[in-house]
Amino acid sequence: MFDLARIGAGLPVAETIDSLPSTGNVVIQAPPGTGKTTLVPPALANHAAGRGKVIVTAPRRVAVRAAAQRLSALSGTPDKVGFAIRGESRKGSEVEFVTPGVLLRRLLKDPELEGVAAVAIDEVHERQLDTDLVLGMCLELAELREDFRVIAMSATVDAQRFSQLMDAPVHVTEAVTHPLDIQYAPMPGRAAGTREFYGDVAKQAARQQESTLVFVPGVREVNLVCDALAGHNVFPLHGKQTTAEQDAALYTDEQRIVVATSIAESSLTVPGVRVVVDAGLSRVPRRDAQRGMSGLVTVSTSKSSADQRAGRAGREAPGTVIRCYSQDDYQHFSPHTTPEILSADLTQAALFLDCWGAGPDFPLLDPPPAQALASAQATLKRIGATQELALLPTDPRLGASLLRHGSQAAPMIASLADAPLTPDLTRHRPPQREVKRLARLVEDLGPADSGEVVATAFPEQVAKRMGEDYLLASGTRARLLDNSGLAGAPWLAIAEVSLSNAGNAIIRSAARIEESAALAAIGVTEETRAFLRDGRVRGVKVKAAGAITLSETPVKVTGPAAEEALAAGIREEGLGLFSFSEKAQRLKDRLRHLHSHFGEPWPDVDSADPAEWLGPELHRIAEGTPAAKLDMYPALQRLLPWPEATHLDELAPERLPVPSGRDAIIDWSGDRPVVHIKLQECFGLAESPEYCGHRVQFHLLSPAGRPLAVTDDLASFWSGPYAGVRADMRGRYPKHPWPEDPWNAIATARTKNRM
Repeated sequence: MFDLARIGAGLPVAETIDSLPSTGNVVIQAPPGTGKTTLVPPALANHAAGRGKVIVTAPRRVAVRAAAQRLSALSGTPDKVGFAIRGESRKGSEVEFVTPGVLLRRLLKDPELEGVAAVAIDEVHERQLDTDLVLGMCLELAELREDFRVIAMSATVDAQRFSQLMDAPVHVTEAVTHPLDIQYAPMPGRAAGTREFYGDVAKQAARQQESTLVFVPGVREVNLVCDALAGHNVFPLHGKQTTAEQDAALYTDEQRIVVATSIAESSLTVPGVRVVVDAGLSRVPRRDAQRGMSGLVTVSTSKSSADQRAGRAGREAPGTVIRCYSQDDYQHFSPHTTPEILSADLTQAALFLDCWGAGPDFPLLDPPPAQALASAQATLKRIGATQELALLPTDPRLGASLLRHGSQAAPMIASLADAPLTPDLTRHRPPQREVKRLARLVEDLGPADSGEVVATAFPEQVAKRMGEDYLLASGTRARLLDNSGLAGAPWLAIAEVSLSNAGNAIIRSAARIEESAALAAIGVTEETRAFLRDGRVRGVKVKAAGAITLSETPVKVTGPAAEEALAAGIREEGLGLFSFSEKAQRLKDRLRHLHSHFGEPWPDVDSADPAEWLGPELHRIAEGTPAAKLDMYPALQRLLPWPEATHLDELAPERLPVPSGRDAIIDWSGDRPVVHIKLQECFGLAESPEYCGHRVQFHLLSPAGRPLAVTDDLASFWSGPYAGVRADMRGRYPKHPWPEDPWNAIATARTKNRM
């Protein structure tokens, strides 16, 4: 049993730990600094004594190690506390801290988690993708095992949403907070992330007289600020560091400046900090579905993250917070961080869910976007994903490349996993420990070309040089950084491409690749494309690698091939190649209104499959008939739904009978039905008929055909504006009737003498 009094001395959560439920799922809401990460795990272990260990997830490796080290030190029982992260572990008999990724793969290997009594998921409010999946899988496991518990620990009011998902009570601990002096010091260049901005951030940190924690979005920015603070006692802190480098920043009593990414935002205490300098920026995963691009982008942080960062200064004593943005900027920050499941690439998540056997009722706070999930599943199908791939401790695409190329690909796979800042991947030196670990997982299949390794993982990002740009197989155009060292390479296998602040695609990291290997990775296709030029079918045989055109050869296209190609062209470009007669255009317009108002079965002409209704027309064009000579009216008639078409003239008539005895043509070309007609033909007509949800709009004309009035309420017109029109027109057109009483006048299109 753990000595909770000893471990929790001075921690606010110690005051409520005795009331923590000993059975069932629980949501624990406790602000940062209350000690939940330290005291809740041993309390859960005491509840589970003799039934199994407690696994605790923390979102970052440094937080996992730090939590395990702290609990070991406070408990005085290091043999009871262990941890496991990628490439490093230490056994613990009662409590084990892990990253969500480690637990996910453990769940796939052992879905029952034999020997585990409870899983506590820390910092669930951060809504990392792996954390959401771990929570869902553990909740499904709790349905099968009565002796298994799930505990979600949150620092925010989002606890209520987790409570509903888990059907669990909320256990609350209030924070004992120290006062914070929050200062706003807006600096130019923040949105663009300029060097000058980060230089100003460094100057703010340098002015402080106490230990200071600086928050910036990424490793590049950490290095920029640290370089600007040369001569000060400054320590970087980010996820790419070794354990020793991270410990150097964390475990010292001397006054210092720590420059960190969001790694220090939660579940990690930086001792001695009294001042926080916050750039107000975060690096988050985003997927550009239109361009097929995924990567990290820099955005303004959320209010909840800004508040968490500020809280770092007040954990141990009163503190100062300097926000490098305005108070107005803060008010426009989003309230919470966007869940990764809504914005990130879902390939690995889809693989985990498939291997777990997740159904449509899998418990998630937010369902994954359908398009992103479909794209992820298509990627998994392409790489032939299996459970073996899911168990590899890397992204599925990297894992597939490692399996394909063998152990000698391990250096490049480790480089790709390390998200290098070096544009030329071959110049990046990956962590050797990770290289050795990956190499042990697969067979030695001989030498592995760097470009081919990258291309196997990301074939859609193989690119050919086109002038100053590179055209990716996916169709995206991107540009190299000026100092990349890759300039002039005819072909590149791109690992990372992202959008600049200006919206242009930038190649962040890549490797050279030979043309033959590039084409083998993408796959080469040949197809005949047909198009109309001067009213006749023309054809070209296109050899392409994805969106990259390799060659075009003019060919004659006839028969079914021409018809299919024409149909494909119409699907893409629309019906603009056809000329519609007046009669055909009127029918097309009527069908548009019917579809808009009634929906199916009335067709949407513009999106209807041309192969289904334009067969005869496509055949004639393929045989040489110019498109302009085709009558489109019979084709449109084929689209009419039966038996509903029998009501066409009732629902959207072509003509409207008017009191003069004539049938006026209804103009359906606009947003509503319109009739252009001489005013005298409408005497006695009081109501405008209604079709397809709109009353007919009358454009009343003079005897010479000039517009006099526009109305869809004739009764109001006769009772009001008509008198003014009559006064203006009777002298100008004396031969035509302008009665005082239009209600009872004879409607006519003739002059008074011919009535």
